[in-house]
Amino acid sequence: MILFINACVRKGSRTKELAECLLAERNEPVEEVVLHNETFPSADEDFLNRRDRLIAEGKWEDPMFTRARQFAKADEIVIAAPFWDLSFPATLKQYFEQINVVGITFSYSPEGVPVGLCRAKKLTYVTTAGGGFVPEVYGAGYVKALAQSFYGIPEFKVIKVTGLDVEGADVKALMEEAKGAIG
Repeated sequence: MILFINACVRKGSRTKELAECLLAERNEPVEEVVLHNETFPSADEDFLNRRDRLIAEGKWEDPMFTRARQFAKADEIVIAAPFWDLSFPATLKQYFEQINVVGITFSYSPEGVPVGLCRAKKLTYVTTAGGGFVPEVYGAGYVKALAQSFYGIPEFKVIKVTGLDVEGADVKALMEEAKGAIG
């Protein structure tokens, strides 16, 4: 099963269009999480205390961990997130706060090093940007660090199109070129 994390907000999202092209190429069952339809609790002290208590008690089936269990069990993960303000939409960060659960998505070695517990061998990060200044370290780089250093997902791929809103850009050609490279 492919888990599709959809952080796209706009109707007609170009990021989502690219992600859907990728998913069509895979031709496998997809579970989609539409982040703008989710209501995430704040990761405040009460949230953290409750989560820590449930982890200590081994209550892995608690609804608080539903998204973490879903993420850990996925065979492949595709995240669609437009490039916003040197990163991605805030709902994606909120999602990560919900799925970063010691004992479900990762654990720690005796030396304190994260050990991934996720089944997925590949995470593909799909993004588009209106401009040309898109340093990967902030958006895709953050997700790559989580995928490889925490979740244990060895293969990380970025599919991106930039410059879509630059004056004179041939948006259709840029999108078609990116779709043609998906495989």
